[in-house]
Amino acid sequence: MELDRLDRDIIAALVDDARQTYAEIGHRVGLSASAVKRRVDRLRELGAITGFSARVAPQALGWTTEAYVELFCQGKTKPSDIALAVTRFPEVVGAATITGEADALLHIRATDVRHVERVIERIAAEAFVVRTKSAIVLSRLVDATHNPSVPEVRNESPSTG
Repeated sequence: MELDRLDRDIIAALVDDARQTYAEIGHRVGLSASAVKRRVDRLRELGAITGFSARVAPQALGWTTEAYVELFCQGKTKPSDIALAVTRFPEVVGAATITGEADALLHIRATDVRHVERVIERIAAEAFVVRTKSAIVLSRLVDATHNPSVPEVRNESPSTG
């Protein structure tokens, strides 16, 4: 999927505030509102834009504690099996396969440490889980989820002198 500079600028504007009008975005990127709408529609059709949502502070929902949990799985557990199992837990807000000894890393949000412990106990009861290793987050130093940006891609070509 190839995105030009205007596509990236439009996406960056939507990431900053998806409630902006097409006219506001157009003013920011130098296009008319109708041109922005056509590009947004195309970006949605291409799958570059997958939807629009509200960012809600987890604390507003009572989710004041977070942890990262490494999963160590039996044999050759498929990533799709891990994903299927952990998506049943609303407290799991992120999951990824990783390098190293563990097979997967889970990001958990919960109401308190006891809630985290109960979630980990339920996950550890999955048939494929051999053991878990967890870390409770004390404080966030950087939180890009509340200030996401679209990285700039540069086409660097050798200078011709």
